[in-house]
Amino acid sequence: MSNITKQINELIVLNEELENYFRNTIIPQLFVDGELKLRKFTPPAMRQFNLNEADIGRSIADIKENLRFSSILENIKYVIDTGNVLEKEIQTVDFRWFQMNILPYITRKDGKTNGVIITFVEITARIKDLKEQEALIAEHELLLDTISHDIKTPLTGLGLTLEMLKLLPKKGMERFPVLLQNAEKSLVKMRDIIYELTDARWQQHRYQAVEERLNFEHIFEDIRITLAPQILESHAKITIDAKVSEVVYVRRKLRSIVYNLINNAIKYKSADRKPEILVKTYNDKNKLIMSVEDNGIGIKKENLETIFSKYKRIENAVEGSGLGLYLIKEIVTRCGGEIIVESEFGKGSVFKIILQKGE
Repeated sequence: MSNITKQINELIVLNEELENYFRNTIIPQLFVDGELKLRKFTPPAMRQFNLNEADIGRSIADIKENLRFSSILENIKYVIDTGNVLEKEIQTVDFRWFQMNILPYITRKDGKTNGVIITFVEITARIKDLKEQEALIAEHELLLDTISHDIKTPLTGLGLTLEMLKLLPKKGMERFPVLLQNAEKSLVKMRDIIYELTDARWQQHRYQAVEERLNFEHIFEDIRITLAPQILESHAKITIDAKVSEVVYVRRKLRSIVYNLINNAIKYKSADRKPEILVKTYNDKNKLIMSVEDNGIGIKKENLETIFSKYKRIENAVEGSGLGLYLIKEIVTRCGGEIIVESEFGKGSVFKIILQKGE
């Protein structure tokens, strides 16, 4: 067998393997050549984007409407021109979300990018789950705080009242000591239940079951996906500069902190410019700090002392409950940290979270 025949047979085998892969994969994939023409696609891509055999050989520019993603052509050109991998979340016109990865197809002979391979993984359910998780976390934190503060305070007041009643004259109040004793027993029982729900279980949950080593980039990515609709609508640019990658913390608490800070940075954007948000993690001497900086409307000096109060909202035109910053401070301080805010009205704000302090 000649070398040419051998090479042809090897190419046939490789082509059959490639065809088998494309036929059997469950992921929508497209192969686009260097001239931006569609060369192959998997059966899931055919179903997902209403493609057919007649589309093979056509320019992506002619069928991009099928993909329901307006900037896909520019993204493909970017990968071909730079050779960089592009990963982003996209929303189609039917309101579904996909994780889109565009990988350069590099030829071995000359090492040049001669096209791209595009994969789509649907993440609609994941985004929905993350949104529901954020809502549950906020409700959980609020419930714990309500029990811990709003119920404990009147209970303390009731206890003081009972102590004062004990000092009243007993003449003519034969049944009063019995009633007082019953009220006191009820008070003690309620107090024990409240403390059990808050202090004991909070400490057990916090220190034994929940703290773990977390990766900042993974937390940021989850939040970015959760807030994808708001990011897309506001055209926000979020930059991550993680000089420290890991921290030991409670996952749901760290997610709540990051989610509320980034969500606020988008929500309180300036009408004159697109939101630009810089999230950083770094060590400052013996402290681990996470900061979120934005170019939004900023905060007036007279409001800096009250923004962490429950139900306090500094901008009534923006939808919200006024609980976000309050919950952040509660979470951070309960975990032994500190929150610092620097802001210039009309220019933006920087929120610094001290997550860990050195000994």
